[in-house]
Amino acid sequence: MSRLQARFAQLKADNKKALIPFVTAGDPNPDVTVGLMHDMVKAGASIVELGIPFSDPMAEGPVIQAACERALEHNVSLNDVLGMVAEFRQKDAETPIVLMGYANPIEVMGYQYFAKAASTAGVDGLIIVDLPPEEGEDLVDELRAHDIDMIFLLAPTSTDERIEKICKLASGFVYYVSLKGVTGAANLDVQSVADKVSQIRSHTDIPVGVGFGISDAEKAANVSTLADGVVVGSAIVKRIANNADDAEKISTEVCALLSSMRAAMDA
Repeated sequence: MSRLQARFAQLKADNKKALIPFVTAGDPNPDVTVGLMHDMVKAGASIVELGIPFSDPMAEGPVIQAACERALEHNVSLNDVLGMVAEFRQKDAETPIVLMGYANPIEVMGYQYFAKAASTAGVDGLIIVDLPPEEGEDLVDELRAHDIDMIFLLAPTSTDERIEKICKLASGFVYYVSLKGVTGAANLDVQSVADKVSQIRSHTDIPVGVGFGISDAEKAANVSTLADGVVVGSAIVKRIANNADDAEKISTEVCALLSSMRAAMDA
């Protein structure tokens, strides 16, 4: 059983839902990331999603685009991100880590090399925004050989046929993008999320995580009644950007947000 499977199983046994914060590795500088990851776990994070900085992050809104730019100013590479995961694992062997990024850096590294290096570092799952299932089987095979889950995205426009196809390849959890837009958009429609999550569940028993548009404790709590996990990204990255010169204040503000979400979800 992978760390992701074990975490979702334990949360289900405890009648809780996963809180999954996203941060871009190396934002605002590489020295902040690992400490912030540990602090987020203490604040109630169930799983940590770590973004791989990329120069053309097509799914991201301005907030996370800027985070990628800040990290790339420090030349943060995929190897650096894996190094951060390995450093995190020195103190935390239990919290699942999911990398989120784009196909180019992984293709440059090579699927086989990446899968082995990610496994050695302690990565548990991978989200590749621009790698559809039709082109992802080779990578999925390499990841499975190293017990890493491939997490695919589903959208409001995904048909039953598409959902079924993606769920057959996915493991760990499936990530439902809750709105037609980029990260940071604010037009979250809880009823439409409920309808789509129900549709997804008719095709799979894999946990369903929901992200995009979740910015406060109330939205996190509402979505947690529908899904197995709640992903929050831009709301965290905004707090990082607003306090880029003060690592302690970054941690304080990010953890306050996560603690409020955890409390609301558990209530």
